[in-house]
Amino acid sequence: MLLLAIETSCDETAAAVVADGREIRSSVVSSQIAVHAEYGGVVPEIASRKHLEMISPVIAQALKEAGVELSAIQGIAVTRGPGLSGALLVGLSVAKAMASARNIPFVGVHHIEGHLLAAFLERAVEFPFLALVVSGGHTHLYHVEGIGRYRTLGRTIDDAAGEAFDKSAKIMGLEYPGGARIDALAREGDATAVRLPRPMMNDGSLNFSFSGLKTAMLQHIGKHPVTFPSQQANDLCASFQAAVCDVLAFKAEAALRQTGAQRLVVAGGVACNSGLRARMGELASRLGVELHIPGPALCGDNAAMLAVPGDFYLENGMASPRTMDAVATWDMDRVGEGCR
Repeated sequence: MLLLAIETSCDETAAAVVADGREIRSSVVSSQIAVHAEYGGVVPEIASRKHLEMISPVIAQALKEAGVELSAIQGIAVTRGPGLSGALLVGLSVAKAMASARNIPFVGVHHIEGHLLAAFLERAVEFPFLALVVSGGHTHLYHVEGIGRYRTLGRTIDDAAGEAFDKSAKIMGLEYPGGARIDALAREGDATAVRLPRPMMNDGSLNFSFSGLKTAMLQHIGKHPVTFPSQQANDLCASFQAAVCDVLAFKAEAALRQTGAQRLVVAGGVACNSGLRARMGELASRLGVELHIPGPALCGDNAAMLAVPGDFYLENGMASPRTMDAVATWDMDRVGEGCR
């Protein structure tokens, strides 16, 4: 099946053409970073308007780069949720209209489901596996038994790791988005220079909390103002990044031991972080488990990742009804309900 995939959950307008849920023929992403940078974060209304402006040219470019006409597309996969309601509606409305005009099926896909299956676009992953999804809005651990079969083991009870990165960067005075900037400065810093907390490391659960770490950053900077460039800034970034990675690695190890899983998938925007990638590599090597982390282009928001579950659902006759609506929140444990 040749699928067109569309993603508009937040501040990237993306489209991709993917064959059989595995072969990327094209993947186009139009970022809104420059638009939102002056506000220090994503403004939902602006994001929606930008999606409206870019959705048609992005889809046209994806078809052109794939070397196919719309008439060759056999199905459409689109992000149904979770995300910003207005942004989601742009992609979903376009997907419905195109599917109706072409009389082809479409399916609404869970955004996080796309992330945790993105690794399949690079190489096959045997089920079952443990998935750690780390992004600006999510820090979750899932036991994945198959496509559409997910069990949540742990989740953040407040700020997600990506949110903590960006908010801490803003506190430091770094430009938006700050996560990548912290990663770059951390490479030149001493991770032991600043003592920061590791929230919920030993609470016995697989849940996460990063609000306390963010508060600790605020208090530290209040006492020790940061200047750029400086070794002080590098050390603080390295110390913060180490604290986040310590928590993520500790919880991932606990989940691996609890489930007995032999494969670990790390996905989401924060999976681009060099410190996290290195830490997960060390963890996998020490425990003797198979590690899968997609390349950076497949870690951030993109449309190609939606084609993995999208192809599966459509091939199994699980197309979405035309009456399906976008959902700002959506429990992964009930993800199959959106496709029947």
